[in-house]
Amino acid sequence: MTLVAGVVAVQGDVSEHADAIRRAGRAHGEEVEVREIRDAGVVPDCDLLLVPGGESTTISRLLHEEGIAPEIVAHVEADKPMLATCAGLIVTSRDAKDDRVETLGLVDASVDRNAFGRQKDSFEAPLDVAGLDEPFPAVFIRAPVIDEVGDDVEVLATWDERPVAVRDGPVVATSFHPELTPDVRVHRLAFFAADEADPLAR
Repeated sequence: MTLVAGVVAVQGDVSEHADAIRRAGRAHGEEVEVREIRDAGVVPDCDLLLVPGGESTTISRLLHEEGIAPEIVAHVEADKPMLATCAGLIVTSRDAKDDRVETLGLVDASVDRNAFGRQKDSFEAPLDVAGLDEPFPAVFIRAPVIDEVGDDVEVLATWDERPVAVRDGPVVATSFHPELTPDVRVHRLAFFAADEADPLAR
C-alpha cells in the first residue's frame, strides 16, 4: 500500500519534511507519496499530514485564506495522524497568545511564541522522548514552548522542565525541528505504530 503524505507548503521546511517522511516509511517497508499542500482539495486525499515550521502568522493566514484550515480540522477529526512542528505547533494549538494567529484548536495547549529566544539563540539538545530508546538530537530555532496542556494531552518530552513535544489524539506536535536532522524517529513515532503491520496505528 502506498501512503499519501501531505505537507503544508505555504511556508517552511517542506522538502526536509518530505524527505523525512519518505525515509520513515521505507524504514517500515511502506512507500510514501508526498503531496505539497498550497490549495484546498489536497488534504482529503492524504493519509498523513505534516504542518512544518515557518512564520506562524503567515501560515495561519494562508491556511484560512486558501480554505485549507477546515480540511486539516476534518483530517484530525477523522483520527488521521498529523505531525506539527515549531510554527505548526503554534498554528494547531488551542491558544497562541497572539491575536494575529488564528489557531486551529487541534492541540489542547497554550503556546508562547519564540520562548526560547531569537534566531541567534538557536541550539541543539539531546532530548529524551517517550517511545524512543535513545535521546533525539532536537534542533530548536526560535522555538515556542508549551506552557499549559489539557488533561488528555500526553507530554512526550520536556526541556528545561517545559514541554516541547506532546501528543493529543492523532496529533504529535513539537517545539523543535525533527526534519533538520537525519534522525527520522519522531516522524516514525508520529505516523507508524510499534505494530508495523498497521502503519497508521498509534
